[in-house]
Amino acid sequence: MAQETAAAIETDLAKKLYGSIAGNRWMQLIAGVLAMVVISNYQYAFTLFTPGMKQTFTGVPYAKIAGIFSMFILFETWPVPVAGIFVDKFGIRKLMMLGSIAILVGWLLGGTIATTVFDLYIYYGVIAGTGAGIIYISTVANAVKWFPDRRGLAAGLTAAGFGGGAALTLLPIASTITSIGWAHTMAIWGVAQGIIAFACALILRHPPAGWQPQGWEQRSKTVSKAVAQSKVNYTWPQTLTRPEFYLLYIMFLFVCTGGLMTTGNLSQIAKSLNVFDQKVFGMAIVPFTATLAGITNAFSRIMWGSISDKLGREYTMALAFGVEAVLIFLMTQIHNSPVLFILVLPFVFLSWGEIYALFSAITGDIFGPKNATANYGMLYTAKGVSSLLAGFGAAMLAAYFAGSFVVPYYITAVFDAIAAVLAFFVLRPLIRGRIARQASEAGAGAAT
Repeated sequence: MAQETAAAIETDLAKKLYGSIAGNRWMQLIAGVLAMVVISNYQYAFTLFTPGMKQTFTGVPYAKIAGIFSMFILFETWPVPVAGIFVDKFGIRKLMMLGSIAILVGWLLGGTIATTVFDLYIYYGVIAGTGAGIIYISTVANAVKWFPDRRGLAAGLTAAGFGGGAALTLLPIASTITSIGWAHTMAIWGVAQGIIAFACALILRHPPAGWQPQGWEQRSKTVSKAVAQSKVNYTWPQTLTRPEFYLLYIMFLFVCTGGLMTTGNLSQIAKSLNVFDQKVFGMAIVPFTATLAGITNAFSRIMWGSISDKLGREYTMALAFGVEAVLIFLMTQIHNSPVLFILVLPFVFLSWGEIYALFSAITGDIFGPKNATANYGMLYTAKGVSSLLAGFGAAMLAAYFAGSFVVPYYITAVFDAIAAVLAFFVLRPLIRGRIARQASEAGAGAAT
C-alpha cells in the first residue's frame, strides 16, 4: 500500500509541474506519435517525387537523384547523437521547435527555389533531414522514459507514427503531385507538416526526476523476467565502451538496409520488375502498394514491440529478422507479377519496421533510460550508414545489372539472416551475462 501511495505521489508530481495535459504520459505519447506522423513523408514519400525530378533534371543519372534520399537519411541520423545530448541536458521542447522549423524550411525551399539536384541535397537532405532526425530521436526516447513498464509498446507506437503516417498521406501527396507538380506539392506539404510538428513540440516534456508510473514497483518484477533491464544509467561515453553497443550497431545496419533500399527506390524497383505501369482499382501501383506497406510498417512496430515486452527483445529480434530474410529473398521472385508485388512487398515491411521499436527499447533497457536520447541517437546513426548502401549504393549496383535490384536483394537477405543469428546466439548471452554480474555485485555490496 505504501509503495502504491508513493507511486501515486510521483505520478501527481508530473501533473503538478506540467499540468493535466503535458503531465499525462499518454498525452506525451500521443503528441510524439503525431509529430512522427508528419515527418514520415520526408522518408516514405520520396519515391513519389522521383519521376517528376527525373523530368525536371533531364540528363541527370537516377543514382544522383537517389543520392538526395541518401543525403536525407545521413542528416536524419548522423547529427542525432549531438541533438540527443542536448535534449537530455536541456530538455525536449526547444530542440523539437528547432526540428519543426527545419522540416518546414527544408521542403519549402526544396519546392520553391531549388534549381539543381545539389540544391535538393542541401534543402531536402541537410536541412529537412536534420530537422526530422531531431524530432525522431526526441519523441522515441521520450516514450522510452515515460513508459518503463511498456517500453516496447510505447517505442513501437511512436515509431509506428513514422512508419504508418505515410499510409495516411501517400495517396493525397501523389494526387497533389498529379495536380500541381512535385515542387509545389513539396512546398505546401512542408509548411503544413512543420506547423503541426511545432504544435506538438509545445506539449512534449521529459518526466520529472524520480518519477515512475503508478504500480511500477510491483510490475517491474514481472517485466524483468522477460526483458533484461540495467540498473545502471550509462552516459554516452560509457555506452561507447560496451561491446553490446557495437553488436547492436552491426545488427541495425544489416537489417535496416533491405527495407530502406525498398523505400527509397520503390518506383525504380517496380520498373525493374515490369509492374510500374500497372493500375490497381484505377490507382497507380506504386503509391497504392506504398500505402499498404505504410500500414504494415506501422503495425509491425506496435506488434513486435508488444511481443518483445513479453517474449524478450533478443528472441523477438531473432524471429523477426529471420522472417525478413525470407521475405526479402521473395522480392527476387516476383518479376512481371503485379499481384505478387502487392502481396509480398507489404509483408516485407511487416518484418522490417520493428527495428525502430526494438532497437530503441533495448537501448533504454540495457544502458538505462536517463541518457536514452543520446545513447539511441548514437545507435541510430547506423541508419545513416545503411542509407549509403540502400540509396546510392543499391542504385549503382542495380545500374550495373541493367536496372535489376535482384542482386541487392540477395545481399540484404543474407544481412538479415546474419542479424537473426547474432541476436539469438551472441546478443542475448552478452546482455544477460553483464546485467546478471551487475546485479550480483550490487547484492554483494549491499550485504557488506
